[in-house]
Amino acid sequence: MTDFQKYIQRYLDLIPSGDWSAELLKSEQKTAGIYSNLTEEQSQFAYAEGKWTLKGVLLHLSDTERVFQYRILAIARGEKNNLLGFDENEYAEKSYANERSLESLLDEYKIVRKSSKILLETMNPTALQSIGTANGHEISVETIGKLIIGHNYHHLNIIEERYLSKLGWM
Repeated sequence: MTDFQKYIQRYLDLIPSGDWSAELLKSEQKTAGIYSNLTEEQSQFAYAEGKWTLKGVLLHLSDTERVFQYRILAIARGEKNNLLGFDENEYAEKSYANERSLESLLDEYKIVRKSSKILLETMNPTALQSIGTANGHEISVETIGKLIIGHNYHHLNIIEERYLSKLGWM
C-alpha cells in the first residue's frame, strides 16, 4: 500500500457503514446538530494557539467538500489532466471564517452538502467508477465521494475530542 493509499484509507475507515448515501446524511446531521447548539462565542473557540476555531473547521469542511465536488465532476466527465491539490491552511487563513456569523457558515455547509448529495446520487454508476488523477495520484470518483464523508467524520472526531471536551460538552 502506498503512502497515498494509507492517507486516504484513514478517512475511509471512519465511515460507519457501506451505505455512503446514508452516511452523507448522517455526517451532515451530526455536524449540523453540533453547530446548531453552539453560541456565537463558542464558535470562536480554538483548543490551542494556532489551531482553527470551530468556525474555521466548519468552513474548512465546506471548502474541502467543494474541492472534492470539482474533482468528482471533472473525473466523471473524462478530465485527463492532473487536478491540483490545495493548501488547507492557506485556504483557512484566507477564508475569514471568524468574521462571518455561525448561522451563515452553517447554511453554507448545508447547501454544499446538498449539492454533493445531488451530484453523487444522480451520477451514472459507470461514472462513479471513472478514474482520474488528483494531486498526482490516481483516484476514482466513488472514492472521492467517500472521502467527503470520511473527512467530515475525521473532523467530527477532532471537534468532540479537542473542542467540545474543553467547552464542557463531553
